[in-house]
Amino acid sequence: MERELPEIEIEGIQYLFDIDQMALLEKERPDYRLLLEDMNDCGTHYEFVYDRNSGGIDQSRTADRIDASDTAGQIFTIVKIPRISEMDPLGMCKKYNCSLDDIRQKTNFEIMVDQKAFDLRINKGLLPTIEIAGHTFYVDIRMDKLRPKDDFLSQGIVFSDIESYYDGDKRTYTIPYNPKTHQFQEPDYNSIRAYPKDLIAVEFPSERLLDRIGWNRMYGFDIRHGLVKQGLKLQFTAKNIPWKETFIYDLIKLNRSIEKRLQQTAEKHQADQPEQSRCKWRKM
Repeated sequence: MERELPEIEIEGIQYLFDIDQMALLEKERPDYRLLLEDMNDCGTHYEFVYDRNSGGIDQSRTADRIDASDTAGQIFTIVKIPRISEMDPLGMCKKYNCSLDDIRQKTNFEIMVDQKAFDLRINKGLLPTIEIAGHTFYVDIRMDKLRPKDDFLSQGIVFSDIESYYDGDKRTYTIPYNPKTHQFQEPDYNSIRAYPKDLIAVEFPSERLLDRIGWNRMYGFDIRHGLVKQGLKLQFTAKNIPWKETFIYDLIKLNRSIEKRLQQTAEKHQADQPEQSRCKWRKM
């Protein structure tokens, strides 16, 4: 039996707090979500600028920089909601295997973030790793790449080289990868007619999700920013994706279709050629 989710009211609208999604779900329209990740974590509570017209979070505005005209026009309002342990203590106990006493005595950060992993990353300098097709890579945001372990000849996977392969909705990259060279490698998209034999397609999270601490350092955020909402892992595994589930499937069909049309045109031209030659001979 599913338990009832805690409710919270914002501007006359009822929301359900879902600790698994880390979001407030509009009760009448569950697909409409307010993600905790998009809110400002103030430690004792969460805070955000709420757009009354859209019923969403306006990320272009913050509580300390909102214009007086914005609130005066009744378009935006500053909303504060309790921290997770106050909104859903039972859900927190279940998800993080803690007690109500833990919730009363510890911070959200202490309960929800793996403290051993945090110590290894901060104090021991351990980089997160990801396994791709059986090979281990270090997530090295400072060098802008996934750096292959024990392979100094490989360029690895450079994040700036794979920007066009990023899916913002899923927050993942899906790239063609050469498991022999341990590198990102693009096939010849103009001539591709079949799935690449030496390459595979792999999917893995964005660098921000792979190493939130490294990301925070790189872009000047507080070292703990986003960890409560996202959690902290030091080991990941990329997914192998069938080629038919990538854009290459449609590209191959397109290239084959173009090739077929060109071939038909060439055959027709060739079939017409003798008749044209005979006509020219008669004129002579």
